[in-house]
Amino acid sequence: YPTDFLLPGMKLGWDRTKNLNKTLTSWASLTEPTSGSYVFAIESWTVSHGLLYSNGQLESRTGPLYRNIVNIKETEDEISHSLNITPNVSSISLLQLTTAGTLQLTEFIGGDRHFLFQFPLDRCDFYNKCGENSYCITNETCVCIAGFQPGGQYAVGLTKSKPRCLRKSNLSCLEKEFKKIRNMKLPDTQYAIADTKVG
Repeated sequence: YPTDFLLPGMKLGWDRTKNLNKTLTSWASLTEPTSGSYVFAIESWTVSHGLLYSNGQLESRTGPLYRNIVNIKETEDEISHSLNITPNVSSISLLQLTTAGTLQLTEFIGGDRHFLFQFPLDRCDFYNKCGENSYCITNETCVCIAGFQPGGQYAVGLTKSKPRCLRKSNLSCLEKEFKKIRNMKLPDTQYAIADTKVG
C-alpha cells in the first residue's frame, strides 16, 4: 500500500478481485506525515489515466510522457501502473506525490539525486484550464480555436469561472474540412470506446 511514494515493484491502481484502488496521497506538510489534500489515482477508463485530485476536485490528467515512465497493465483482474525494478543495485527510481501536489520521478545513482519527470509542468497541464472551444498555449494563455472568438457570459464551474469562446458564424453542414491543430493533448477516455487490440 503506497503512501506518498511509489517504489519499484509496487502497484498503483485497481485490484478488481478485491475492488481496491491503491493511490498516492501527499503529506499534509514537509514535516507532517498525515494525509494531505492531494491524491494521485488511476482511473479505470477504457484507456487508464493517472488523475491528480486536490481536495477531491480533479485538477490534472497525465499525458504521453507519464505513460513512458511507468509499466501499465490492464487485464480483467487489475489495472495497475508500476515502476521497473532494475537489476542495477547502485540506482533506484522513486515516484513521489509532494506536499505541493506535484508528481516527481527521482532517480538516485550512488549518492546523487536526479529529477527525471515532473507533473504538472505548468498551468496548461491543469484539467480543463481554458474551457470549451479554446486551448492553452505554453505561456499559459487561453486562445479560442479557429472559427471561434471570445465573448458571451462567463461559464461558471464548480471552482472557477472561465471566459467562453463562441462560434463566429453558424455551423455549416456543407463544409467537409477539419482544422488541424498541432501539439494538443488527446481528450480523456472516460466515455470513449477503444479497441485495445489494435496496435
